[in-house]
Amino acid sequence: MKLLVAIVHPEDAGPLVDALLDREFRATRLHSSGGFLKQSNATVLLGVEDDAVEEALGIVRENCHSRTQLVNPMPPILEPGEFFLPYPLEVEVGGATVFVLPVERFEKL
Repeated sequence: MKLLVAIVHPEDAGPLVDALLDREFRATRLHSSGGFLKQSNATVLLGVEDDAVEEALGIVRENCHSRTQLVNPMPPILEPGEFFLPYPLEVEVGGATVFVLPVERFEKL
């Protein structure tokens, strides 16, 4: 058995969990944040039998897409007399980062 930890864009999390449930995978969605933009994302946890890992990864690929987004950079710490003019930057966000971890023991209580 494996534990899949998928960190996804919040817009993709709902459709991803729905698609996993439609294919009879059980998933838990957690709200999270991080990355260099410090924006919200979602972490989806699911336990998967070894022979179903590729199917689960395929569902993640089908439902999590990268996109471009304009963001305002965080201002640096300024010295007195300096000023910072923030210009929006176009960055790629979304997609998915998936960790596949071995599970030593699983119990359903």
